Amino acid sequence: MTRTTAPNTGLDAFLAWAESERRTALPPRPADAVLTLLALHGADRRAGVPEPTPELVRRVLVEDLPLLLWASPDEAAAVPSVLTALADRVRAAGRLNAKRHARVLAAVEEAVPVFMEAHGDPFRLTWPRWYASLMRADGVAADDPGAVSAWLAAFDAVPRAQRAALPEPLHRADVAATTFAARVGLAGTMLEAFARDVEGPSPAGPLLSATSVLDADRPEDALASELDALGAGLSDRWTAAGLAEALSGPYAALAPGPEALPHLLLGDRFLDEHLNHYGCASAALPPPAALPGPDEIGVLLRAAPLPAALAAGSDDVRDLAELCGFPGPAEAVWSDGTPRELVELAADVLAALVERVASHSDPAGPADEEYGLDAAHVLYGLYARGGTPDSVARRASGHIDLVVPRDLEDAPATVPAAAPPGYRTPALAELSVLLGIPGLTEDDRSAVDGPARALAAVVDELAGTGCVFRTGDAYGLTPLGNAVVRHVLAVNRVAAPDEHELVSWDAERTVRAVQYWPPAVAATALTAWTTARGATDAVWSELLDAVSAAKSADFHHTLTADLFSHLDRAGIPGGPLRSALEDPVIGAYVHRLLHSRGEPADQGLVPLTARALLLLEELDACWAADMQASVAARDRAPEPAPTALIDAFDEAAAGWPGGAASLLPALTDADPATAVRVLKDLREHHPDGRVADGSAHALKAAKATVKRSAARRRGSAW
Repeated sequence: MTRTTAPNTGLDAFLAWAESERRTALPPRPADAVLTLLALHGADRRAGVPEPTPELVRRVLVEDLPLLLWASPDEAAAVPSVLTALADRVRAAGRLNAKRHARVLAAVEEAVPVFMEAHGDPFRLTWPRWYASLMRADGVAADDPGAVSAWLAAFDAVPRAQRAALPEPLHRADVAATTFAARVGLAGTMLEAFARDVEGPSPAGPLLSATSVLDADRPEDALASELDALGAGLSDRWTAAGLAEALSGPYAALAPGPEALPHLLLGDRFLDEHLNHYGCASAALPPPAALPGPDEIGVLLRAAPLPAALAAGSDDVRDLAELCGFPGPAEAVWSDGTPRELVELAADVLAALVERVASHSDPAGPADEEYGLDAAHVLYGLYARGGTPDSVARRASGHIDLVVPRDLEDAPATVPAAAPPGYRTPALAELSVLLGIPGLTEDDRSAVDGPARALAAVVDELAGTGCVFRTGDAYGLTPLGNAVVRHVLAVNRVAAPDEHELVSWDAERTVRAVQYWPPAVAATALTAWTTARGATDAVWSELLDAVSAAKSADFHHTLTADLFSHLDRAGIPGGPLRSALEDPVIGAYVHRLLHSRGEPADQGLVPLTARALLLLEELDACWAADMQASVAARDRAPEPAPTALIDAFDEAAAGWPGGAASLLPALTDADPATAVRVLKDLREHHPDGRVADGSAHALKAAKATVKRSAARRRGSAW
C-alpha cells in the first residue's frame, strides 16, 4: 500500500462532472469525506465513484461525518448536494434505476436533519475538529501545514487561562474519549477496506494499494503503520493539514488521550455505583453541600499533602506521580492551570490513589479489607448523601448484625471541633446514640471496632488528596472533594446538578429526583426550589400536582410516602394540602399528612380512587413483610404463616364502602401490576372463601389488564 491519503474514489472526476453537467461547484473537502467514507464502507465503485445506498448514506451522515469532518455552516449545508449529485452521477452511469435512485434520495432527506444536529452536538467534538475550528476562526490557512504548525506553537504559548475554552458542558475527558472512539472506528473501517482489496478486488481497481504491505518482512507491522499514516492523512484532509502528526507529537499535551486522564477509570467505577443504585445515569444525585469558588480550587489543591508531594517529586509517591503527569504536563497545570484544569488534576490524583488503595488490599483477606477494595464506593456514597458528613461507626455497622433505623442511616453526623488523629470507636453510650440502638454491649462495640478502623484507615489515606476529611468518628467530602467527585461523575454524564441547576428544574423533574435523596437533603432541596419561586401556595401546589402526575404515570417507582415525608420536613403549608384533598391520586396521602399534624381534614373529600392507591401501597408493603418473615422463619421451628397482609386487608375492608367485594376491584383499578401479587396472596391464603374467590376474580382481571398494557407497549415500540 503506497503511502497516500487519496484513495481511489474518483473525486476529481466527480467534482469536474458536477461543475460541467450541473453547473455546481461542490465543496471539495466534504465531497472528499463523503466519497472516501462510502468507499471505505464497501460501496460499489464500478460507476467510477462510490455508489450510495440508503444504508451507507445513513451510516456516513449520522455516524462518520459528525466525528471526522470539520465543516463550515455552508459546507455542512452542502453535504446533501454532494450526495444528491453523487446519486445522479451513478444513475447517469447506468448503475441506478429510478426506484433505487429515489430510495437513495429519500434516505438523504431523512438523514440530513440528524446529521446537522449531530454535527453541532458538542459531545461529537474531537480534538482535530476543535483545533480546526479555532484555526479557521483565527483566519489560518488550514491547508498549509506551516501555518497550522505556527498557530499551534502560538496557542501553546498562550497562558492557559486565556485559551479558548471547550464549549459547555464538555470536559477534556469527553473530547479525549470521542477522539479515541473516532480513531478506532476509522481504523477498523480502513482494515475492512484493505481486506476487501486483498480478498476480492473491485473491477474499478483497488481502493488502497496493498503492494508494500504484502511484500514487507513483517506484514502485520507494516499494515498497522500504513493504516495509521492513512488515518492521519485522512484526518488532515478533513480538518487541517499536519494537525494529526502535531497533536500526536510536539503538541500532544493539547490533545490528551484517555491514557493521559487517569480519572476516566474512576468515572467508570462511579458510573457502576450509580447504575447499581439508580438504574440509569440520568437519575440525579443531590447537589453537594459546599463547592469551592474558582479562586479557591488551586489554594485547596496545593495545600493538600499528596498533591504537594507529587509536585515536589517525592520518591515515596513516584508511582502515583507518573500516573498523574509529574514530571510532565501536570507541572504546567499545577503552576498555571485554570480552575477546571486544577479540578481535573485533583481528580487524577484521587483516581490514582483509589487504584493504589485497591491494589494494596487482599481480595482473599479478612472482611474488613473490603473498604480498601471499595474506596470508590466510599467516595460515591459520601457524594450521594449530598456531601453531608457520615459516621465511621454507623457506616461500619452495616457489615455486622446491627441494623440502624432507616431514618437515622442517612442522617448527617456531627463534626466535632477537634479530635485526636488516631481513630477510636465511640464509647458505648455514644455508639448507641449514633446507631439508634439502645442497650448495646461491649461485645457489640468490639464487633463494630474492626470494620470501623478499616474504614477509618482508608478515609485517612484518601484525606491526603484534600478531597476527604475525618474528625473523630465523622468523615465526609471537603469542598474540593465535592468539586472533584462531581467532575468525575460528569465524565460519564451522571446527573450531578449544583444548587443553581436544581432550582431551574421544573416540578416534575424535581419530584422524580428528590424522592430518592436522604430526607434532610431532599427537604433542603425542596425548600430551595420553592423559595426560588416565592414559596407561595401556588408553588407548593405545583409540587403536589407533580407528585400526583408521577404516581399516576408510575405507581411502583414513585415513592409517595417518602415524597410526602420530604414535603412535610420542608414545611409545606396546610393550604396547598387542603386544596389537594380531592386529588384522585394523592388525596389520601394528603389527608394522612394533615391528620398527622393535627390539622382539620375532611376524609369525605378524598376520592375512593385515592384511598385505594394508598391502601394498595400499604398492602403491598405488608405483602413484602410477609415474604421476608417467611424467609426468615425457614431456619426456625415451624410457626404460623405470617398474616400481615390478611390482617391489613381485613381492617381496610371493614371501613370500605361495600366491604371486601368492592375493595378488591378498586385495588385492581388502582394499579393492576402491583395488585397482582397482593391478590394472588389473598387468593391462596385468606381464610374467608368469599374473599379468596373475589381475589381470584380480581386477579384474573388484573392479569388481563397487565397483558393488554404490555401488548400496547410492544406495539408502540415498533
